[in-house]
Amino acid sequence: MHKFFVERGLTEFSERYDYDVSYMRHMLKVSPAAFSKFAKLTELSQHCEAAPKDALFAAKIVGAVAEDCGPCVQLVVNMAREAGMARNQIIAVLERDRTAMSEETVLGFQFADSVVRRSSSDDEVREAVQTQWGEAAVIDLTLAVQIGRVFPMVKAGLGFARTCQRVSIDDAAINVVKEAA
Repeated sequence: MHKFFVERGLTEFSERYDYDVSYMRHMLKVSPAAFSKFAKLTELSQHCEAAPKDALFAAKIVGAVAEDCGPCVQLVVNMAREAGMARNQIIAVLERDRTAMSEETVLGFQFADSVVRRSSSDDEVREAVQTQWGEAAVIDLTLAVQIGRVFPMVKAGLGFARTCQRVSIDDAAINVVKEAA
């Protein structure tokens, strides 16, 4: 019975976000215990106490872009849109255009980018986040960027990351820039 509800939840999630959940279904079939533990990351990925929405989603997008070539990035973009992040802010993050980002977005982006790239500016950006929004926001953004990386890596590890796709917003393709210019 429990498996029935999990399957239904996966179907609803897949339809809601137009996202292929085959790797999760595979995990559920082969190792329900692993799936149960993995599913708890979904709750953790939604954690936010102090960081503003745009900073949080900027961090999630940076994390997904670091590990994915489209489907997981599109999922995070769809979630950001659903949460009310402005289209132009999402595009600015995807294109790494800091000049087009709001103060909140750019700080979330810079924090996540420094973590992903293990930048020498880690301490400086972390202190800026702490000064702006507090230590809880540092935790929020850290979890956002890192959990954003876990899903595409698990998908790849299980052999389901075989499809790349263009990221789009409102049916307009966006050029995702992975590396700093």
